[in-house]
Amino acid sequence: MRWVFLACLLVLAGCASVPRHTTNACALFDENDGFFNNWRDATRKAEARWGVPAPILLATIYTESGFRSTARPPRRKLLGFIPWSRPSTAYGYSQALDGTWSHYVAETGRLTARRTSFADAVDFAGWFHRKSYETNRIALNDPYNLYLAYHSGQQGYARQSYVGNAEALNGAQRFTKIAYRYAAQLRTCPN
Repeated sequence: MRWVFLACLLVLAGCASVPRHTTNACALFDENDGFFNNWRDATRKAEARWGVPAPILLATIYTESGFRSTARPPRRKLLGFIPWSRPSTAYGYSQALDGTWSHYVAETGRLTARRTSFADAVDFAGWFHRKSYETNRIALNDPYNLYLAYHSGQQGYARQSYVGNAEALNGAQRFTKIAYRYAAQLRTCPN
């Protein structure tokens, strides 16, 4: 009985760890190719469901959380050293805000979806990018503008709130490079 308990703990610990190979899509999938935790299959399902290419989905998770399931923005400091509130409700792999996540859950009917689940987060990213296409006519293979909409929100993107925002514009350039790198890598994966 103890062995079963220990085996379960090891499986759960493996699910919660940050992957070692976050910049190589093939190695990332190989590292996270378990029975309960198959990132390759989850990414393929999201790609098929929403029409968003896998490299863009992976670049979204990489850019937002570095593939950390419980990522959050750092806390603000009161008086320069006392941990205080966080600047937003962003959480999990996709860094989805509370309100946006609730909208996703309500619209898709995925009532048990969690931001700390890679499969749910990659599906969320696909859903959000699909919304960017439907709302702002951003091509699903346009990583630069998809990132700007993800960063600014659909209405912020429509208002061009990213103009003059160096963080958003530089982030969109990094995101694009990451997406193209993942695309090149995925073409060479054995599976």
